This record gives sequence, structure tokens and C-alpha cells, in this order.
Amino acid sequence: MSNLERHPSEILECSGDTGDAGASSVRLQILTPRVVPLGGPRAMTVRRTLPSKQRSLIGAWCFLDHYGPEPVASSGGMRVPPHPHTGLQTVSWLFEGEIEHRDSVGSHAIVRPGELNLMTAGRGISHSEVSMPTTNVLHGAQLWVALPEASRHVPPAFESQSARRVRVGDAEVQVFMGSLAGVSADATLFSALVAAQLDLPAGGVVELGVEAGFEHGILVDSGEVSIRGSLPGDDATAPDAATSVQAHELAYLPTGCTGIRIVAGDTAVRLLLIGGEPLREKILMWWNFVGRSHDEVVGYRAAWQSQAIGVGGPPPPGTEDLFTARVAGATLEHEGAPLPAPELPSVRLRPRD
Repeated sequence: MSNLERHPSEILECSGDTGDAGASSVRLQILTPRVVPLGGPRAMTVRRTLPSKQRSLIGAWCFLDHYGPEPVASSGGMRVPPHPHTGLQTVSWLFEGEIEHRDSVGSHAIVRPGELNLMTAGRGISHSEVSMPTTNVLHGAQLWVALPEASRHVPPAFESQSARRVRVGDAEVQVFMGSLAGVSADATLFSALVAAQLDLPAGGVVELGVEAGFEHGILVDSGEVSIRGSLPGDDATAPDAATSVQAHELAYLPTGCTGIRIVAGDTAVRLLLIGGEPLREKILMWWNFVGRSHDEVVGYRAAWQSQAIGVGGPPPPGTEDLFTARVAGATLEHEGAPLPAPELPSVRLRPRD
């Protein structure tokens, strides 16, 4: 999925918050979404919780769009033209519906519920996403992972695999990245991460042991929950420190947390849990690019405009093949013209205040 904002914010952020020393429980931060249209006359909208003014990263997770349930007949569904990415991995996860994916390394896949579709942009890739004609309702999430310095120029790649399932307490857990509850996914990772879907019945309870060195985020897709993060030796069942989290909100838990207790409200609940070691690297994210400097991102934009849009003269040296199809006709054939990059701001890209 592309960031289709006409004036995308730039972010330069080093993640690494920790819990309060001596606290008896973990203090949650609640991130509320902002609504962003995907573009078009009948624009499908998404709810974006990362990046936000309060927080840019959770571990290496740098972007989270949550959408649906969206009636395709009224919204037109998802129709995202070919667009570029650098320095990140895109994670597509569906609850309902199907999406067709094509990219410049020759991948052609159908994204389905319960299946991870993971695209590693590395030094550069382009792709498109279109909801399938048979899809009546589209519902899911798109997430991005910032690649660390040592891996951000790896060759682009794509993989698809089914999630690993396990029962924990009252919850059905689908682990699709990293390890949780004794289950490990096979997804290719470049930093320590976890991602899973949790489904709870009304009034259901689940207690999860988690990595103390990870930051965590819990997105409530539907329903309402109370969440409590516990520290070593803490009573995870104590109700006084539980925080209520509403549908579409993202709860952030800092490092130091060793357990998470989740209690569903009066209706069934679906959640996404993400987490990872703090990145501890400064990144610059603008539009669909993750880089490290203003000049680098400007070069990515110039390369895309030259290669895909045909404007702006030759691409900068060393970027001549960042986004072109490695397989003839791999991307730019099935969803119209490539998406032009937004105009750069009139000042150098800088940290968010």
C-alpha cells in the first residue's frame, strides 16, 4: 500500500522508550487513528495510527494502516497503482476479502485472510495492489517495518506463507512474524520482531508472556478490551492498572514488560499485536521511502520520477535500476499509470517537532 497523502510528513526518529523505573505496572500510551483517503473519486479510507504525533516507531514498525470492513461496491475497493518503496518491508494482513499483488521482481500473489504477504523493498522495489473482483468486503491492515542500516540495501524480495496457530487461554492466536506463545513463524526478519492476530470471545481472557526487550503495540480491530502490561514479579491479574482500549485504537507498551493480560468486553474482540526491539537508529521516512538523509530521499524520488513517470531527466548515479521491472511486464501492466511522487517540501526534510 502506498502513502497517498499529497503532503506526506517526514519523520526522523530514534525509538527506545522504556517503562518507569520502580513502577508496579506498565503505563500504556493510547494512539488514536487519523483518517486518510487512498485517493480516487470514491476513495477508500484507512485509519492510520503509525506514524503519529505521539509516536513514530514501535520497535522497527514504522507504519500501520487499518481499513474496513469496507463495502467494495460503494468505495471502489483498493486500487493502488504501481508505486515505489525503499529501506523497508511491507506486511499485508487481511481479515476479509482478497487483494492482488504484483511487483517488479516478478511476484504475482493473491493476499488472503490468515496468510502473510511480506515484501522486502531493500534497495528498491515497485508494486501495485488491487482488490479482487470477487471481493465484496475488504478488511485488514498494512504495516511497514524499517530495515536496519546493515540490511536496508538487501535485494528486493517477496514471500507468502500461512500463519502458525495456537490456543492461549481463551484466545486463538495466529503468529505470522517472529515468535509468541511457543510458536515461531518462518517470515524473513532483519531485526527482532513479532506480529500476531488474537481473537477473543466476549469476556475472554488471555495472558501472554512477552520479550522484556521489546516495545509492543496492540491494535483493536473490533470490540473493546482492557489491557495490562506487567513487570517481573508483578501480579498481572490486578485490575487497578488495566487500561481500556477502544476499537481502532493502538495501545503502546514500552520495554520492560514481561507479560500482557487482555480481557475482552461484552463482544468478541479481534486484535493485532506487534512488537520488536527498539530500532535505536535514526531514520527519515517520506512518502513511501525510508532513508537516512534528505539527499538520499531526494535521490529516491528523482529515480522514481525518471524511471516510472518519465520526468526530471536521468536518475541519479547508482539508482538507474531501483524500481524497474526485473521481469518484463512484472508490475506496470495491470493497474494503469504509475503513481507520481508528491512534490518535495520547500525546506530540507527534518525531524518532526
